[in-house]
Amino acid sequence: MSKINKILIIVQRSNGDVFLSISLIKKLYEYYDSPKIDLLVNDDTFSVASLIPYVKRIHTFSYQKRHTNRWSQEFEIIKKIYRNYDLSINLTSSDRSVIYSILSSKKSISVVENNNNKSWWKKKLLSHFYFYDSNYHILVQNLTSLVLLNIKFEFVQNSINISDKAFNSVQTKLAKLEIKNFIIFHPSAQYKYKILPKHLRNDLLFELSKFNTPIIVTGTNNKIDLEIKRELPLFNNIFNFIGETSLEEYFALSELSLAYIGMDTLNMHIAASQNKRIFAIFGPTNLKMWAPWSNELKRSASLDMPFQTYSNVSIFQANMLCVACGKAGCNNSGQSECIEQINIQKVSEEVSSWLGNVKF
Repeated sequence: MSKINKILIIVQRSNGDVFLSISLIKKLYEYYDSPKIDLLVNDDTFSVASLIPYVKRIHTFSYQKRHTNRWSQEFEIIKKIYRNYDLSINLTSSDRSVIYSILSSKKSISVVENNNNKSWWKKKLLSHFYFYDSNYHILVQNLTSLVLLNIKFEFVQNSINISDKAFNSVQTKLAKLEIKNFIIFHPSAQYKYKILPKHLRNDLLFELSKFNTPIIVTGTNNKIDLEIKRELPLFNNIFNFIGETSLEEYFALSELSLAYIGMDTLNMHIAASQNKRIFAIFGPTNLKMWAPWSNELKRSASLDMPFQTYSNVSIFQANMLCVACGKAGCNNSGQSECIEQINIQKVSEEVSSWLGNVKF
């Protein structure tokens, strides 16, 4: 492959997908001697994308504009990216993102569906492709393009570079509350079918409040998180930080924490990238793709079970035959019976056991 000076990375999915592209971006930046790397993401993931190192410019796609002025938006994006790159790598298999990849560069790599009825034209027009496989972790799949480029790499999940300003802001908040060593409890997720019901959340908080270590409850200013913020009970050692930090400040808070307890969401992957002790609560999510990555073992979980630990990660699931179905709740209803069957006492016991061996 000739000299690569400009690269476009396309990730048109959720915050977690965008965050888990960092390892790919970092390796490309190092291998090609500091090329210009741009991103094309959905606009609701811009806040995560804007923190990724090595990125020069971020193009955004808006689903809201798609409904109001679709062709104008498509024209503007294509005008900005058309043949403007030496290499494009697309990490999402949608028709739109594949077309962006093909149009932006003569050398295009993309994940495609393992279904010839959907992907035959993609395989013909792309320079290289690989198949989407839900049996492999998303980090592993994102790094597959490096194999096609003959670039050597390690299966390590990297994180962002946190500014001194963000660290200082968080440390000031903690100092005012006289908090030194603490654990993060993140009770929310992007979708309600991944979230513990109120009574289980409160039961877990009550158990966590018995520990001598402060528990900081985190979240954003979105509708789901603010609802949890209003419902949060008042217990000793529980500190409500929901809506109190920016995203970068959250990265700093996570870096300063002892451990992460909570749902399978972006915050869990942030903790994994920082090699934190993780106690992750899973509902119907496909564990093989989305379990917390262990940088020490260079792997994640591969089997569903009510409880498992590997390296710095513990995962809790319901003891049900249908776990994990990978659907958006039972029969895609948006509600998950499995998340209501999580053994909260087991979560508390495992955290307590670990805390008993931690040296501050």
